[in-house]
Amino acid sequence: MVSFLFLRGFGLIYLAAFLSFAVQAQGLIGSHGILPVTELVEAVGASLGRSRFWLMPMVFWWNSSDLAIKAVCWTGVGLSLLLTCNLLPRLALLLLYVLYLSLLYAGQTFMTYQWDTFLLEGGFLALLLSFARMPGIWLLRWLLFRFMFMSGMVKLLSGDPNWWNLSALSYHFLTQPLPTPVAWYAAQLPAAALRFATGAVFFIELVLPFLIFCPRRARFCAAFGILLLEACILLTGNYNWFNIQTMLLCLPLFDDAALRWLLPVRLHRLLPVTADTALPDRLRRLAVGALALLIVLCSLVEMDTRFGGDPPAAAQSIDRFIEPLRIVSSYGLFSIMTTKRGEIVIEGSYDGSEWHEYEFRYKPGDLARPPPWNIPHQPRLDWQMWFAALDDPRGLPWFWRLLQRLLENEPTVIALLEKNPFPDKPPVYIRAWFYDYGFSDAAAKARGMWWQRQSLGPYSPVVQLNAQHKQLQ
Repeated sequence: MVSFLFLRGFGLIYLAAFLSFAVQAQGLIGSHGILPVTELVEAVGASLGRSRFWLMPMVFWWNSSDLAIKAVCWTGVGLSLLLTCNLLPRLALLLLYVLYLSLLYAGQTFMTYQWDTFLLEGGFLALLLSFARMPGIWLLRWLLFRFMFMSGMVKLLSGDPNWWNLSALSYHFLTQPLPTPVAWYAAQLPAAALRFATGAVFFIELVLPFLIFCPRRARFCAAFGILLLEACILLTGNYNWFNIQTMLLCLPLFDDAALRWLLPVRLHRLLPVTADTALPDRLRRLAVGALALLIVLCSLVEMDTRFGGDPPAAAQSIDRFIEPLRIVSSYGLFSIMTTKRGEIVIEGSYDGSEWHEYEFRYKPGDLARPPPWNIPHQPRLDWQMWFAALDDPRGLPWFWRLLQRLLENEPTVIALLEKNPFPDKPPVYIRAWFYDYGFSDAAAKARGMWWQRQSLGPYSPVVQLNAQHKQLQ
């Protein structure tokens, strides 16, 4: 029952991921998008030669057209539905892994997040689970342990005083990439309550994971603690399917008897009475066992490296060799807590004196607009704008390509935005302005203002399009 529910649930996770990327793909990596995958294929193909097939495995080496991008995304959606409905689950899991790995590389800057590698590793383990139940269950528990424990450890290893003095959550609800409306209220909690909550985060991330390998009642305690933390994160921050996948990984901490007690009677009557206990044949056992050992070995290498260790050279070589497949990754969230919320506001103009703001779909902009919900969608351009605010624009090629596409009024890129102030004719000039954003106080909130902001000056200079070369100047 546990395996059956987990695989069906993972089908829904894949569905959210593929659907989310499908509706953004043309604007992000299409032929007229911000970072066209065709340019990636040409550049990397010329530099890596045949080794590109292993170092950057993706189906787009054979076809990187806009039609191919759509085919990959929507085939992923269809396969996700097959997996959810328990139709050809093994074939669906294998193809879903291959297609999402392809999108990971094709997405370039827009697919560099931990939840993308988290999804790939979880998806690969789900494939192993479909072949061998108990090895799959233990590998999924090991993944949950590594994800939770390392999320706690990186906070301490970073030396960030905001984590060490338990003040991190006093900033987190404001400064996280895409807050939900609940984040405004969470940020108003007393400092003592937020310090207690920060301590609770450390307890759940550093102590409870060790119960994952204990007898069933201890495992249940770990599961409920992790579920509580993830539910709180889910309510206060938009992290697409990330928290939902983490909650799904708590399912293997239970057993069939526990699920029969927890689930409504009508539901568990529809589920398989017993799991498939037929032992796999010898070749399958050997293959699953070898892959399990490989995953554990490489994950230990990743953890040791994260702790500042120096694993044996042979182990490091194995880890580097399989790294392109993304079946093992290192994890660790919010190691450094940002204490200010910088926001980039892009503006366009016809004459260089009267400027109009572009409005993004999900990131803060209009002071009166409440933070929207977008779970389980992952708005990748909005997220990149949050990271850009922490960086120097001179080191962000994608940002200048975004400005170029806005000066061209490129429809696929404009579709990623909430509001285009130049619907009929593109602007002549464009600039990016930098603001310090904060939540409004209670009085302003009562008047319908969710945000307040203070200008910090230009983020990038005024640019325009060179009509002859179609480049910024």
